[in-house]
Amino acid sequence: MKTIEIEEDLYHFIASQTQHIGESASDILRRIVMPDTPAPGKAADAKIISTNEVSPSSQAALLKELTKLQLLEMPKMVDRFLAMLALLHRHHGASFAGVLNMSGRNRTYFATNKDALLATGSSTNPKQVPDSSYWVITNNNTQKKVTMIKEVALLLGYSGSQAEKLVNSFSPEEQITP
Repeated sequence: MKTIEIEEDLYHFIASQTQHIGESASDILRRIVMPDTPAPGKAADAKIISTNEVSPSSQAALLKELTKLQLLEMPKMVDRFLAMLALLHRHHGASFAGVLNMSGRNRTYFATNKDALLATGSSTNPKQVPDSSYWVITNNNTQKKVTMIKEVALLLGYSGSQAEKLVNSFSPEEQITP
């Protein structure tokens, strides 16, 4: 891996092109500059994701349970966020551990204890995902929470359209912008 220096405006442009949490600058530049070239080592990952796709029956069960939760009746977005994460955890148990790898430039998004999240920055406002051993930062705006839910769903094997359904049931008033 090589290091290059770039001007501030270029850095902000590259950062603005991020499509998912944890996407590296190399991945962003490769996608923009060399769109027909797969990232090294990513082809196998893409295959794994597609073979782990959530079955229609599993998705139907989750959506049925999601309807019972009546998320949209919850006035606080943070309560919706935690309820959705708890539901995903309940349906995906062991594979939910993958969320521990989700992070931003300066923050870790999930941990197995509150102190680990507090150590990554001030005002993270960590809360425990109900009925789980996981903690998540909650001091994000609604758009970031929506993006995080979509990333968790994709990580757990949901297709793009399945993840969109989950996001819409969580927050239909928010649109995910690429």
